[in-house]
Amino acid sequence: MKYVMLLGKCMTGFAWAVMVYNLFMPFEGNTGLALNILLLVTAFMHGIQVIMFYGMFSQYMTLTKKDFLKVFGFGVFALLEYRQKLMQKLQQQNA
Repeated sequence: MKYVMLLGKCMTGFAWAVMVYNLFMPFEGNTGLALNILLLVTAFMHGIQVIMFYGMFSQYMTLTKKDFLKVFGFGVFALLEYRQKLMQKLQQQNA
């Protein structure tokens, strides 16, 4: 699972890099337009994930700006990582 999450983070980081690169050095034709639209959709969806992250984890963990940026950047892969940390923490408290 650890390697799957790492691979997912790498792929997400690459996607962000391509979409941001397209802002400064646009690709020609429909590709550039599609990447701009994907950037907006990705930013919107990751913003929603940050709100979900705050709602789910703020009562269990002290959250920093770094945590929010990590979730905004890597989306569901960061959420799964924090979920895993929370589950371990709750198991230790119950043991």
